[in-house]
Amino acid sequence: MLTYPDIDPVAVSLGPLAIHWYGLMYLIGFLAVWWLGSVRARKPGSGWKQEEVGDLLFYGALGVILGGRIGYVIFYNFSMFLNDPLMLFRIWQGGMSFHGGMLGVFVAMWLFGRKTGRSFFQVTDFMAPFVPIGLGAGRIGNFINGELWGRPTDLPWGMVFPLVDSQPRHPSMLYEALLEGLVLFIILWLYSAKPKPYRAVSGMFMLCYGLFRFAVEFVRQPDAQLGFIALHWVTMGQLLSFPMILFGIFLLLLAYAKRGEQ
Repeated sequence: MLTYPDIDPVAVSLGPLAIHWYGLMYLIGFLAVWWLGSVRARKPGSGWKQEEVGDLLFYGALGVILGGRIGYVIFYNFSMFLNDPLMLFRIWQGGMSFHGGMLGVFVAMWLFGRKTGRSFFQVTDFMAPFVPIGLGAGRIGNFINGELWGRPTDLPWGMVFPLVDSQPRHPSMLYEALLEGLVLFIILWLYSAKPKPYRAVSGMFMLCYGLFRFAVEFVRQPDAQLGFIALHWVTMGQLLSFPMILFGIFLLLLAYAKRGEQ
């Protein structure tokens, strides 16, 4: 049995200014995405300029932050938002929805594509392999914040979160950092190392993320304000991830059926 380390969520205090680890994890994720994108852009025949990666990251960061926060409010805490609308802006307290962030990024990628004369999936196929690094960093931020803990377990790596109770629980945010971060990055980086059909990389991202998130939800504690959505076991995360799995399969089938289409 492990005990959750008592980590101060504030990394640095400069007078009235407090820099939180949660925000730093997002910054690390964005910088890693920029670096990896620049590496791929420099490859011969990539079709991308290195300076375009910075612009793409700016669009993507706005999509993540705005979509992630708005999605969290709509999907998980809409009633609280109605009582306290200003909660929407208190991002440093945690509370970001991946699925909301994904929708925000979709809008951002579409806008960036229009600006640069690229199709939506040309942009997402390029961007998808780098996203898991940001996801993994975000989940480490969740761990530092002591949020999104798992259900009780008797496994030897069960972790006690003192702010919750004295029961050992799955450190589900670390499972997600491993699967949605490291494992998904390896899969997509290797898969996209050689040219793939149009939409295929995007489809692989949707499929694998959906599967990983759906699986981890079985050991992640459902949000207290929501509980189980259906059948006494379906969570909001699973409800939002299942369409991703189907859409990922659809994109992969379409990609390999229409090789060469742009």
